[in-house]
Amino acid sequence: MKVLVAMSGGVDSSVAAALLLQEGHDVVGATMKLWGGAGDSGCCSVGDVEDARRVAQQLGIVHHVFNFSDDFDARVVGPYVADHAAGRTPNPCIECNRHLKFDRMLARADRLGFDAVATGHHARVRSAPDGRLQLWRATDRAKDQSYVLHMLGQAQLARCRFPVGDLTKPEVRARAAELGLRTAAKPDSQEVCFITSTGGRVAFLGDRLPLHAGRAVDVAGREVGRVDAVELVTVGQRRGLGGGGGSRRYAIAVDPAARTVTVGTEEDLLTDAVALTDMCWVDGPVTGDVLVQRSAHGEVRQASFGGQVVRFERPARRVAAGQSVVLYDGDRVLGGGRAVTP
Repeated sequence: MKVLVAMSGGVDSSVAAALLLQEGHDVVGATMKLWGGAGDSGCCSVGDVEDARRVAQQLGIVHHVFNFSDDFDARVVGPYVADHAAGRTPNPCIECNRHLKFDRMLARADRLGFDAVATGHHARVRSAPDGRLQLWRATDRAKDQSYVLHMLGQAQLARCRFPVGDLTKPEVRARAAELGLRTAAKPDSQEVCFITSTGGRVAFLGDRLPLHAGRAVDVAGREVGRVDAVELVTVGQRRGLGGGGGSRRYAIAVDPAARTVTVGTEEDLLTDAVALTDMCWVDGPVTGDVLVQRSAHGEVRQASFGGQVVRFERPARRVAAGQSVVLYDGDRVLGGGRAVTP
C-alpha cells in the first residue's frame, strides 16, 4: 500500500511512519505548512518542519512540504477570530483536522496516487461485522485523541491509518528511541500553533479585532464588576471577572453586543442540557442513551441525545458556545457537534 504520512515533527507521527515501513508499505512523509506568522508553542514551527525532514531522512523516505497556509487562514484562523468576536469559544485544532489534515491532505494524497493517509493521532479504526468502519478511543486513554477526530465519516476513515493508536505513549517513545529517531524525547505540543506563549490570545486577537471592556453582572442583572475584554471571556472562566472578594464567580454567559458577561456561582454554572449544531456522524445519526465528552481530555458524562439536544443524567457545567461535544457508545465514537448559546 502507498501511504502518505502527515509528519508534524513530533514523536507520534515519526513512529507512525516507522511502523508503516516495518509493515512493508511504500511510505512518503509530508509536513503541512500552515501558519506563517509568529508562533512558539504549537506544531507548525520551522523547527518542527526540520524535525520531520530529518526523521524522514533517518527512515530513508521521501519528504514533502505542502503549503496550505491560505486554507489555514481562511478555515481556521479567520473563524477563530470571528468566534471570539461573537462570544463563542472556538476549537482551532478540531477545525484544522476537519479542513486541513482530513480534507486538503486527503485530496492532495488522492491526486498524487496514494492509497491512504496516516497520522500520529492516538485513536483506532475498527471494522464492524457488517464491514462498516468505526472510530474507537486509543489504547492509551490518557493520550486518546478520538475527541478531535469525531468529524471523520466512512469515506475518510476508509483512507486513514492511525498506526500508534494501539500503543501507549511510553511505548511510542521507546520505539522511537530504539530506532534512534531525533524526536524520541521531544515534548508534545500543547498549545494553539498561532498563539505565542508571550503574547497569548490578548496580543493575537487584539491585532485582529477590537477588544471591548464590559460589565460583569449577576444573574439578576446587577453590575458586580468589570472585564477588560468581553471577547476574551469564555463560559466557565473564573479569573478576570472583576469585583474581588466574596465567593467565587464564574462566567455563565457572554454577550459581546451588549458588552456584558453574566457571572454566577458554581451552582449557577450547572445545566441539565446543551443544544448542538453542525452535527457530524461516523456512521449515521444516533439518538438515545450516550456518553458525552465536552473537551479534549474532559470527563465523560452519561446523557441522552434527542437529535439536537444533549440532556445530562446529572447537572453538568455549561459548555461554552463553539466548543465541540462528542457522543460515544462506550469507547466508540458516534459523532458530535458544536454547542450553541442556550
